[in-house]
Amino acid sequence: MLILGIETSCDETSASLVEDGKKILSNIVFSQIEIHKKFNGVVPELASRNHLVKIIPILQEALQGFDWKDIDAVAAVNGPGLIGSILVGFTAAKGIAYARHKPLIPVDHISAHMYAPHLFHEIEFPYIGLVVSGGHTLLFLVHSFSQFEMLGSTMDDAVGEAYDKTARVLGLGYPGGPLIDSLAKKGNLERLPDWMDIPLLLPDKGKDRYNFSYSGLKTAIAYRLKKFDLNEENIPDVALLFQEKAIEMLLRKSRNALKDFQIRRLVVSGGVAANSHLRKKLDDLKKDSIEVFTAPLEFCTDNAAMVAGRGYADYQLGKIGDLRTEVYSRLPFVKKGKK
Repeated sequence: MLILGIETSCDETSASLVEDGKKILSNIVFSQIEIHKKFNGVVPELASRNHLVKIIPILQEALQGFDWKDIDAVAAVNGPGLIGSILVGFTAAKGIAYARHKPLIPVDHISAHMYAPHLFHEIEFPYIGLVVSGGHTLLFLVHSFSQFEMLGSTMDDAVGEAYDKTARVLGLGYPGGPLIDSLAKKGNLERLPDWMDIPLLLPDKGKDRYNFSYSGLKTAIAYRLKKFDLNEENIPDVALLFQEKAIEMLLRKSRNALKDFQIRRLVVSGGVAANSHLRKKLDDLKKDSIEVFTAPLEFCTDNAAMVAGRGYADYQLGKIGDLRTEVYSRLPFVKKGKK
């Protein structure tokens, strides 16, 4: 079964053809990073307008060499994300489905991220699923493609969001994740004074055993820098301090879930799954006989291949939409807010 996937939930315009939920035949991604850099973050209105400009050329490139009769269904993200951006891609998918008489498959953006490692690995259920990106930090107990339970989420900032805000404090620019990750490799915590250290964030007590909190980490770095002589030589040290604390919480909460549910499989997805420090720490988990699955770097960030793949799984489950299918900006079951 050949599915056309469309992804426009934030600032990437992407189209992909995936066969039987596994074989990627094309995957075209246009990133708007250069457009949003000067604003130190994604501007929703600019993002949606640029999706309008790029959606047709991206679709044409992804479909090059294929005929419409070869395509069995159209899958597109209908949430969560930037509502204006989602509308562009999902409206395009509706138009294609109507004009070409193809089934329309609405795909949840988070479910698509969780599916990305399945494109490249045979993964048994159940497993613990960690989704980490600029907009989401979520921990799931996954029983099957149709049954998964959210164990925890961020109480405030998502981990990728904290990377961007900390990069701004350090004067690094946007996007913060790759910039901090690169600089942290040159860092040395022994060069920092003892008072720069940051205590354990969100201890594993009660309902917060699986939850995350990153607003405090970003704020702690900002306050410490007020009495710290920041310069080009020690910026990598501060970047390393932030990164170690940020990644430590992801791993600690994931370990809690693995231990509590006696599961030996962890699936990590989302843009932050491309972080080199996180990947190194995940290799350490493998030494403890825990199976760890991630997607290749280019399939961690938003892309349409994961949408088409998840669309195939949803089609098998009978989850098919129609022209009345709506889009949404948030997950209704995620309650974010400072304590």
